[in-house]
Amino acid sequence: MNVEIWSDVVCPWCYIGKRRFETALSQFAHRDDVELVWRSFELDPTAPAIRTEDTAAHLAAKYGMSREQAKASQDRLVKLGAEDGLEYRFDISRSGNTFDGHRLLHLAHELGVQDAAKERLFRAYFTEGEAIGDPTALTRLLAEVGVPETESRAVLESDRYADAVRADENEARELGINGVPFFVVERRYGVSGAQPADVLLQVLERAWAESHPTPQLISVGAGASDTTCTDETCAI
Repeated sequence: MNVEIWSDVVCPWCYIGKRRFETALSQFAHRDDVELVWRSFELDPTAPAIRTEDTAAHLAAKYGMSREQAKASQDRLVKLGAEDGLEYRFDISRSGNTFDGHRLLHLAHELGVQDAAKERLFRAYFTEGEAIGDPTALTRLLAEVGVPETESRAVLESDRYADAVRADENEARELGINGVPFFVVERRYGVSGAQPADVLLQVLERAWAESHPTPQLISVGAGASDTTCTDETCAI
């Protein structure tokens, strides 16, 4: 069963959504049959490679609020993240353009380590204060999960996977996705936002049931013969 998640690595709700999906998946009886693909979505395609202002100041300017209001919003996210075992350090996070990060996630997908790479970039940005748009940091971080630095550098020095990132984003627009995280299950169900794990589990179970229907036993009525074999004994 295919699950696609559109998200950005500087999106705090996306990190929470990842944890909640993992919780749902751990309770899903058919979890070993789930193929997960992370799709690209840039919250701010015009962002500089590395943003120099702190995240509270940027949030305040972007949404027309005071710095105190922005800080209060971040504090609420810190508490929500902690409920799912995440440590948010907005005081040291270094935002920036995520296009290169998304390109490397496509490389990681080809190498079979996309989920680990996504997790590493989330933790690097939200907890460790890594500059998410710095090519040197990106190659080092992905090397930790099995992406050779030589391959990452080759991607970043070219336009490789640029079309793949844009294709994901175009598809998001076609599907009506304007916010992340957004979960698409079997191209049948779409779930917007970091919904609770039990909600995500219900979607997984419903999608599985519809794509793997259980045969219904039909009573054939009086006069039907017993023509079955059970426990090595056949009706004669």
